[in-house]
Order: sequence, then C-alpha cells, then structure tokens
Amino acid sequence: MMMMMMSQYHSPRLAPNQCGSSLIQTIDAPLPLVWSMVRKFDNPQAYKQFVKSCSVQAGDGGAGSVREVSVISGLPAGKSTERLDKLDDDSHVMVVSIIGGDHRLVNYRSTTTVHGDEKNSVVIESYVVDIAAGSSKEDTCLFADTIIACNLRSLARISEKMVCNT
Repeated sequence: MMMMMMSQYHSPRLAPNQCGSSLIQTIDAPLPLVWSMVRKFDNPQAYKQFVKSCSVQAGDGGAGSVREVSVISGLPAGKSTERLDKLDDDSHVMVVSIIGGDHRLVNYRSTTTVHGDEKNSVVIESYVVDIAAGSSKEDTCLFADTIIACNLRSLARISEKMVCNT
C-alpha cells in the first residue's frame, strides 16, 4: 500500500529549473492522531515550529482554502500565502501550494501522506519547487529539506508525547 502511495503521490516530474525530494518520518503514534494534526490547514503551528501564526483568508479549511502564514523571525521570509489543493481524509493525503509571500520558494507544491495503524504511523512529505534565482539546485533542496525534516521531527515528538499523556 505504501509503495503504491509513493508512486502515486510522491514521484513528481521535475522541470529542468526545479528540484524536489521526499522525506519520511516514522512516528510511534496511531494514524488517526497523526492525521488529525497534519490535516488541520488552519493550524500548522500545532507542530510546524517555524510558523508563528496562521489565518485563513478564504474557504472553510477544505480544498481551495487559502491561508496566510507568518513565519518566526530569523528565517529569510516573513509571510507565506498557501492554498490547500487537496485534502483526502479517506486516503490521508494533503496537497498544499505556496501561491505568494516574501520568500524564495516559487512554484512550491508539497504532498503529505500518512500511513499506519492504531499504533504507528509513517508520514511522507514530498515537494517540488523552482530553483531559486542565484541559488543552486543543492542549496534550494537543502533549504526545503531542512525545514520539512524539522517539521516532521516536531510532529513525531508532539504526537508521541500526546500518546504518552493518555
């Protein structure tokens, strides 16, 4: 099942001016708990440590909704405008595109899938982004990979703590 999801959702075609990657995080927490955190388009700061605040600009939290995210100081950005392209609660798939903001992530689109059972989860997040002007493919991917890896580790830490506290 996970291999099918990888080929279906995490094998993007890259244009010559793009880069992308897939990151995988195992979590000792049940899929329903992990998915409940990932799917909240209006509350990414619940586990994404670089997000200071979020406000939904349009929509009801379903596909087509748009949010504006304020980023913590110290990152080379202040705000990001993002659209929820797909939210599938049955397949545990979320697709988000960055459509504006004051950062270098142009044409960024990420796909997050959650797999697992009542005890453990595996989260896969992949992305495609244009290589930033004046930057290399390696530097652009390293920047995105670093942020996603931190977010996934934070998701694991918070989810696992919630399981321990129940």
